[in-house]
Amino acid sequence: MRLGIFLRSSICATVLCAAVPAVAFADPLTVAVDDLDHDGQFTNAQVYNGFGCRGDNVSPRISWAHVPAGTRSIVVTMYDPDAPTGGLGWTHWVVVDIPPSETSIRKGASGDVRLMPVGALETLTDFGESRYGGPCPPQGESHRYIVTVSALSIPRVGVKPTSSPAVVAYQMHGNILGQARYIATYHRASN
Repeated sequence: MRLGIFLRSSICATVLCAAVPAVAFADPLTVAVDDLDHDGQFTNAQVYNGFGCRGDNVSPRISWAHVPAGTRSIVVTMYDPDAPTGGLGWTHWVVVDIPPSETSIRKGASGDVRLMPVGALETLTDFGESRYGGPCPPQGESHRYIVTVSALSIPRVGVKPTSSPAVVAYQMHGNILGQARYIATYHRASN
């Protein structure tokens, strides 16, 4: 009796597996952030120069690979979920309309159209600027910085340099084919 149940289960499983076509899966979208120290922390080169911080505010090199089929543009954001803003976080960088053929944003590209990918557009951050704003947590705190690369099904997000991070996110909604995240950190020493 048990052998019969086992054989029927095995036959059903074999038939079911044979009936399901093989599906090829592409590698998932990935993202990397260069110019960090060996612990994955931002260095003073990337730290904001303002709000009491005294960094060089140089945007890091961000690269990505394995963009999903059908991608028509890329968006890169950098966000601090630990900012003391009552749960709203803090957006440090937004770059939209990056062509899907691009695989990186060069170090120091923010604010320089000659270094940014052709067609890319930087929009407002929570610093009130349409450019990179580096880490700058309160003294004595460590914060996470989430760098997200989003592959979109639309060629343009349809925003202006003065568009807020919320408007960019709204325009992206329903058009995201894939995302990859990298979490870097930064600790600001107490004086």
